[in-house]
Amino acid sequence: MDKSISKYLFLKVIFLAAGLILLSLPARAQPVSWQFDVPFVPTPYVVIEEMLRLANVTAQDFVMDLGSGDGRVLITAAKKFGARGMGVDLDADLVAESIEAAAAAGVADRVKFLQQDLFKTDISQATVITMYLLPGVMMRLRPLLLDLKPGTRLVSHDFRLEDWKPDATTQIRKNSFLWIVPAKVAGKWEMKFTLPGADSSAAPLSMVLELRQKYQEVDGIAQFNGRHAQIWESQLSGDKLSFVMVDDRDRDNEASLYFEGRVSGDVIEGQFRRGTGIAQTVHNWRAVRAPAP
Repeated sequence: MDKSISKYLFLKVIFLAAGLILLSLPARAQPVSWQFDVPFVPTPYVVIEEMLRLANVTAQDFVMDLGSGDGRVLITAAKKFGARGMGVDLDADLVAESIEAAAAAGVADRVKFLQQDLFKTDISQATVITMYLLPGVMMRLRPLLLDLKPGTRLVSHDFRLEDWKPDATTQIRKNSFLWIVPAKVAGKWEMKFTLPGADSSAAPLSMVLELRQKYQEVDGIAQFNGRHAQIWESQLSGDKLSFVMVDDRDRDNEASLYFEGRVSGDVIEGQFRRGTGIAQTVHNWRAVRAPAP
C-alpha cells in the first residue's frame, strides 16, 4: 500500500476515535467554549473584591454580572458591599449552582440569576456592570455599554475594550479595569452669560462651545463675540464636565475661568470660578446643545 494512503487512513482512524470519545462524554465535560461564547473560568476572590472596590460599589448599587458563572461576583457584592444585583449566564447548571450558593450565603433576597443570553438582557438598570468576557464578546458589547446612563461604572477582569481607555487600572494578582460611561457631549453648545472681571458693565456674551469627543476624552474651542479661545484641562467623568478658559479681554488683568458642570441630555449646568485664591468669584453657567444644521 502507498505510504501516503496508509498515513491518511491512520489519521482518519485517530480522528474518528477522538470524535467518538468526545461524544461519549457527559455534556458538562465537553469544552464549554464549544457551547458558549465564553468559557467558565472562576475569578479569584481577591480579584473580585478589587473589582468591586475599584467600582466603588455600595449598598445603593445594582450590580449586573454578565457571564455570571457560579455567582461568586454577585454574592460577594451583596455579602461584603451590601449591593443588590442580577447575573446572567447561558449554562443552566451554573445558574442553578449560583442560586443555591446565594441561598447558602444568606443573600438570596438581594441577588438573582437568570439563564439567558447577555445580548438579550436589559442592562439599563445597572449602576455597575462586572465582566470577565473574551475580547470578541467585549467588543460586541461595547456599543450597548456606551449607551448606558452616564456615570454607570464598568469593571472588567483581564480584558479591555480596545481603544476605549480605562478610567482606572489596578493589578492585584490580575488586571482590573474600570470605565465610567461618559455623557455624549460632542458638538456645539450655546451659552449666554456675563463674564465678570475687567469690565463689569459689559453686555452678556454669547458663546459657543465646540467640543470633540472620543469616549471620555474631550477637547475643543470656544467662540464668543467673534473671538476664539482655547479650552484647557478638559475632563469628562460620567456626566461631569470641567474645563478651563483664559479671560484675556484685558491683557494686564488676565484670569483663568474654571468651569464645572453636569450634563443632562441637551443641557449642561454648573458654576465657573474666575481667578484663584481670595480674589476668585463664583458664577452660574448654562449651555444648551445647538440645533443640528
